[in-house]
Amino acid sequence: MASKKINTAKKDSGYEAKDIYVLEGLEPVRKRPGMYIGTTGPEGLHHLIWECVDNSIDEAMAGYAKNITVSLLPGNRVSTADDGRGIPVEKHPQTKKSALETVMTTLHAGGKFGGEAYKVSGGLHGVGVSVVCALSKWMKAEVCRDGARYAQEYVRGKPQMAVKKVGSCRQTGTIVTFEPDAEIFKDTNFDFKRILNHLRQQAYLTRGVKITIEDRRAPQLISYVFYFEGGVKSYVKYLVAGQALTHNVIFYTSGEKDGILVEAAFQYTNEIEPYEESFANNIHTGEGGSHLTGFRAALTRSLNDYAKKNNYFKGEDESLSGEDVRDGLTTVVSVKIREPQFEGQTKAKLGNPEAKVAVEAVTSDGLADFLERNPQDARAIIEKCLLMAKARKAAKAARQTILRKGALEGLALPGKLSDCSSRNAEESELYIVEGESAGGSGRQARDRHFQAILPLRGKILNVEKARLDKMLDSKEIKSLIIALGTAIADDFDISKLRYHKIIIMTDADVDGSHIRTLLLTLFYRHFKLMIEQGHIYIAQPPLYRIQAGKRIEYAYVEADKSEILEDMKKETKITPSIQRYKGLGEMNPEQLWETTMNPENRVLLKVTIDDAKSADRIFDTLMGDEVLPRKKFIQAYAKSVKNLDI
Repeated sequence: MASKKINTAKKDSGYEAKDIYVLEGLEPVRKRPGMYIGTTGPEGLHHLIWECVDNSIDEAMAGYAKNITVSLLPGNRVSTADDGRGIPVEKHPQTKKSALETVMTTLHAGGKFGGEAYKVSGGLHGVGVSVVCALSKWMKAEVCRDGARYAQEYVRGKPQMAVKKVGSCRQTGTIVTFEPDAEIFKDTNFDFKRILNHLRQQAYLTRGVKITIEDRRAPQLISYVFYFEGGVKSYVKYLVAGQALTHNVIFYTSGEKDGILVEAAFQYTNEIEPYEESFANNIHTGEGGSHLTGFRAALTRSLNDYAKKNNYFKGEDESLSGEDVRDGLTTVVSVKIREPQFEGQTKAKLGNPEAKVAVEAVTSDGLADFLERNPQDARAIIEKCLLMAKARKAAKAARQTILRKGALEGLALPGKLSDCSSRNAEESELYIVEGESAGGSGRQARDRHFQAILPLRGKILNVEKARLDKMLDSKEIKSLIIALGTAIADDFDISKLRYHKIIIMTDADVDGSHIRTLLLTLFYRHFKLMIEQGHIYIAQPPLYRIQAGKRIEYAYVEADKSEILEDMKKETKITPSIQRYKGLGEMNPEQLWETTMNPENRVLLKVTIDDAKSADRIFDTLMGDEVLPRKKFIQAYAKSVKNLDI
């Protein structure tokens, strides 16, 4: 019998029991912070504050807290305080440690996993303040409870002492002060405006609770106080401020179904784009979810029922689509639910199917009553929706006539497009340039393999003031849409994008800025997904060419110019010559390639949308029909303008 040969070559594989690592306590958070806060960039940094504030909001929703304060302190420290019940400090029966230490240093520990401490809360994933503790260089928790003040300090998630009594208190509440860890976050500077916007939103969603934000980082204290009695109705009023309104009375309804509390409010404006915000237990669900789906279904059905009942439809088969009833709609939907099921750790989408049923029922009842009680507002809303339906049909007809399928598939690319030879969209770039002069320089300067050039003649149509059917009559816009390959509106398909970098390259003067703004308006209104997925960029050509002898440097901002000149003075006695570039056409192809188009040297600004509503308002103000808001904007910011071309 032949003996078996045993292969011993890989016996020492280095994979044994000792190689299985068990991360204890908060180690998993420090090892993989992105799993718990989404990112270690600015969004994740500010998420630390939201986690602390969420605990205070939960106390407010439970009816125990009336005041919440967030303070930005010197040294990148933040303090959040509330006058709720205070976190318990007695020994926990399971951990045999103080309940305060357990909450601060243990994942999935808190008053939201059982019992009756919280009927509803935003922190049901259980990471909460313990994650803040793990990702903080230093943290201190203070609790006022039963007439005494207790405290405990932590360094990178580890307690530095036992919970101890440090004084007395007349009130109750919790104070958490933390300093984010620079080992985790590259930038630990907090953005006051971002925090202000978030806390304003929370104040609208938590009626009757006063939220104070203080910036104590500078000698001059900056303080804001938010307090709203109107709930989401007040929030809608804030969101539509300064816009032309379709109807006067804001729709608002609230109710409870199957234990789910529902609040919904909306108002139509004369805008085209809808704006929707949804919340579950005060957590902003940026991707919507079942509650928003329920609201949309109720809105479409209720408006169709009312229009049919009051003979607004000319034909029996006529009806309003979901898109028709959402154009120009600003809406806020908020639900309080016992056990929310969020999709993803960052809670961007609500998954509970029962939330759809509850919101749909409450909204349907409330809207039917609203339309009957406010006939003038009802008429204005229905007429706007019918107008949107008519415009949508006209736009669809124009799209079918002008943008035939063959053209969109690249079979008839515009003649002015100098395409690249690569058919790999991931490496391909499209430069949108201003005028034939810059187009000519760009064609000579580019790398033909992956860089395409599309020159535009003059300023494109301001799409903020034009519907789709008018927009498609513009030759420049039509050429751009065909070059992109994605089509537009209902036919839009991001997977057919022919270039993964769309680079706007205009002159550094007033006309160039105007053209850039018009293009950004086009992309924001009709190709927003391209911005959201990071495909839109702005080229940064240099402002100056500085030469001293054989040494040539380029300055992209004023600060670069001063630094280069200072450096040249130290190096040589020759007086530098300075050339101010007014346009791309002033550069020869070699200079344009070296400074603006060569991936190894160029500076590109990626276009992002941090705050969609803020961006929407700016485009409305600068590009809309109303003159007065634009005048006020110019007056407000005139003194802060830099590099104005005269």
